[in-house]
Amino acid sequence: MTGEVAPAAAGRVAARSRSMPLVFLVFGIFFVISFVTNILGPLVPDIIKSFSLSLTLAGFLPFAFFVAYGVMSIPAGLLVERFGQKPILVGAWGLAFAGSFLFASFPSFAVALASLFLIGIGMTMLQVAINPLLRVAGGEEHFAFFSVMAQLVFGSASFGSPLVYSYLVTRLHSADKDVAAPLAVLERVVPPELPWVSLYWVFAVVTLAMVVVLAAVRLPRVELAADERAGGASSYRELLGNRFVWLFFFGIFAYVGTEQGLANWMSRFLETTHGLDPQVEGARAVAYFWGLMTAGCLLGLLLLKLFDARRVLVGFATAAIAGLAVALAGPARVSFVAFMLMGFFLSVMWSVVFSLALNSVALHHGSFSGILCTGIVGGAVVPWLVGWLGDLVGLRAAMCLLFITLGYIFSIGLWAKPLVDNARISPRELLARLTSRFGSAQP
Repeated sequence: MTGEVAPAAAGRVAARSRSMPLVFLVFGIFFVISFVTNILGPLVPDIIKSFSLSLTLAGFLPFAFFVAYGVMSIPAGLLVERFGQKPILVGAWGLAFAGSFLFASFPSFAVALASLFLIGIGMTMLQVAINPLLRVAGGEEHFAFFSVMAQLVFGSASFGSPLVYSYLVTRLHSADKDVAAPLAVLERVVPPELPWVSLYWVFAVVTLAMVVVLAAVRLPRVELAADERAGGASSYRELLGNRFVWLFFFGIFAYVGTEQGLANWMSRFLETTHGLDPQVEGARAVAYFWGLMTAGCLLGLLLLKLFDARRVLVGFATAAIAGLAVALAGPARVSFVAFMLMGFFLSVMWSVVFSLALNSVALHHGSFSGILCTGIVGGAVVPWLVGWLGDLVGLRAAMCLLFITLGYIFSIGLWAKPLVDNARISPRELLARLTSRFGSAQP
């Protein structure tokens, strides 16, 4: 006996590990990750007022969170290979709970930075560990479908969390004493002058629940696929000598920087430039920014079946550049709508840039993925630069920095030379298939 599993036996093991309840648990994890991760933008105006911050100091808030991705993306992959999914998932939620509870209990700017870094480390570990688990739970043949479903779940939470924030801050400590029991509990622990801190008590409860659930659930053993392994030092040295690796690294850097630069500063911009309430209109703009990003992903799936990915990227980047110009220069209502639509224009960029990158190198995709994920640190650097420039020249001029990052993303569609193009069909062929299908359905 060698301890190896015969192919037929391996298939039975894989089949036994498939579980729809586990798939739904993974969807739940995606939901909570998004709920916790994408709330900072609506909070920025409140945090600035509560702690009397300059825009530069406020820029350190997303920096503290997203720098964790730069620090932890590659180590997290190594930890998953060494210890497996379950300890990493439980530990990651434990860090997220610690960060949420710390800030909810001791709200101050310094504690906020430490808290966001802890939560960021936890979210990085989760995102590295969760995709292989989804592949095993749902089956490799269904992985693409479930991945799209997970992104829809992720987007729904990003849409919902700003609305939860708006609900909490407008009802806590209000004159209306006929409040629900959870609100009554929050009123006792949240300072009246800091109603937005209530959201971190919600995060603390939710993340603690995730720790308990994952500690109790039995997870299948996950054998990492070749493109999910972190790789050795030699693979990183080889990749870092490839100029396309660096070019695509900065592509991810530019995309996440643009996304977070918008998400974190649009509410403050709408408040200071147009006088819109950040707890109502500002929160709604951020919510629909994420919601329309999810809707755009659905359109992107269709367009990528019809057109070259590079042409799709150029088209969406052009629309985003025009949308940003309108958002920054237009009157209040036009600016409000344009900021929301920016989510739609950004929707396909992450997946297209990432796929173009992986299709541009022949080997070491696991290591390359780790390098690309390190580029998420752009979400730390670009929002901070916007805040720093905002103190010097004003927020409207500072947000023009995003034209540079969008311009770089546009350029990727011009110079990318993937070894494998995205599979697609002609519009005529698609129309013929649809006509044939609906025609055959006629009585």
